[in-house]
Amino acid sequence: MSGLLNIPISGLKAGHNSFEFKINRAFFEQFEESEVKEGELTAVAEADKGASHIDLTIMISGTVSISCDKCLRMFPQPVDCVNRLLIKFGKTHGEDDAEMIILPADEHDLDLKQFIYEYIMLSLPIRRMHPDDSYGNSTCDKEMLEKLKEHSVHGVDETDPRWDGLKKLMNDK
Repeated sequence: MSGLLNIPISGLKAGHNSFEFKINRAFFEQFEESEVKEGELTAVAEADKGASHIDLTIMISGTVSISCDKCLRMFPQPVDCVNRLLIKFGKTHGEDDAEMIILPADEHDLDLKQFIYEYIMLSLPIRRMHPDDSYGNSTCDKEMLEKLKEHSVHGVDETDPRWDGLKKLMNDK
């Protein structure tokens, strides 16, 4: 991340304004609990300022390095998302809505760091696995998959005796 992720609200001219931010390892290091530790992304914030609000569109693209759910190895995950944030001016600060915040009229800067982080995290797939190659084969770490296969239990039909009574009721229908 080069520089801050702030938009100068007080000096923003009416109409269209554009800001570009580079996001890298230093950005993710600010979030201790983040599962993403590395990335090379660009965030572009397009701000349309009106008299009582700012309509902000944040476009983020690039890649982050995340852990595969299957083999646990890191892999590059593309990120490409567009998010909208409406900023209204009021007497007190508020974030009642995920897509709208209220800023006091005397606020000088808007820090986008938390918003950009959340947009990146929300753009990641729920199931995170290496993509298949052009032939449909897994690109997961084959050595790790073999180790997992060695330690997995196959063909064993273990049941918990506490559930046997319920299973019997279901089968008696």
